[in-house]
Parts: sequence; C-alpha cells; structure tokens
Amino acid sequence: MAEEKYLFTSSRLGFRNWIDDDVLPMTDLNQDPEVMKYFPSIQSEQQTRAFIVRMKSQFQEKGYCYFAVDLLVDKNFIGFIGLSVQTFESDFTPCIDIGWRLKRSVWNVGYATEGAERCIQFAFADLKLEDVYAMCPVINLPSENVMKKIGMKKIKTFIHPKIPSESALKKCVLYKISKPV
Repeated sequence: MAEEKYLFTSSRLGFRNWIDDDVLPMTDLNQDPEVMKYFPSIQSEQQTRAFIVRMKSQFQEKGYCYFAVDLLVDKNFIGFIGLSVQTFESDFTPCIDIGWRLKRSVWNVGYATEGAERCIQFAFADLKLEDVYAMCPVINLPSENVMKKIGMKKIKTFIHPKIPSESALKKCVLYKISKPV
C-alpha cells in the first residue's frame, strides 16, 4: 500500500480516505459470505468501486465518510469504520450514522469497538455533530453489541425501506448517541 497520512488514529488503527489500492482488498472483503451475512448480497468489484467513489466524494464534500482503516502495526488494510449520511425515507433521516465492516481475520479483538469509539470522538469534537445514529438488522447481534459497548442507546426497531420485504434483514434496530453536554 502507498504510504498514506492518517486523518486520525486510535491506539491500534489508522483512519484515512480511500485510495485506488483499496479496491481489490475491499472487494475481497465484500465477497466474503460470512462478512456479508447481514447484508442483502455480496458486492461485486464494480459495486465496491462505486462505493469507494461515493466515500471519496462524501469525504471531499463533508469531511467524513466510512473511512478506510489500517492496522498501525503493519499498515495492512482491514476494512472500514466511519460516518456516513443516510437519506432513505424514515422518521429519523436524514441522519449521520456510524458503520463498520472488517475482514473476518480481524474479528473478535475489539477493532470495531475501538474504531467506532474513535469515530464518535471525531464526530463530536472535530465535526461538532450533535447526534450519531447506528442501525443494523435485528439478527446482527455482533454489530448491536458494538453499539452497546460504545455507549449508544436503543431508540427503536424499524422496517428498513431499502431491504426487500421477504428478507430476514428487513427488521432493524436503531441506536443513537448524543454529544455530551
């Protein structure tokens, strides 16, 4: 990977904007059926490229995105953790949500929690956001556990309008954290 300057770091992770070298490792991640278990489908290289273009554009426009994340120890790309705008039709959108997707080989060592905590700190201290939301299908207990660990509070369950009605992923949980006063 080309040497990148990190926008910010946590103790073990570096957060940065996306680069062209991220397309293939992110495609591999997006095509792992276990990683994509709680998403409607795996993603093609073309879909992954489009996602990265959207993230770069959002970063240029807003100063945040679902950031590419590297391990600081070896500079290896492990996925994304960050913030994005959600605009699908609901009573809580538009909103800024926090999300993560990490390759399976780095699961269960606290990277999602560590990275999400750091992104929440960035959201409140640097971006001056008031609230950050998170959502996932009700059956995605690992992600919901991260939401709880980082201090988010459950707001409600809802039916996601962009997921087909026959899907087990349609019923989702919504969490929120507000800037401390």
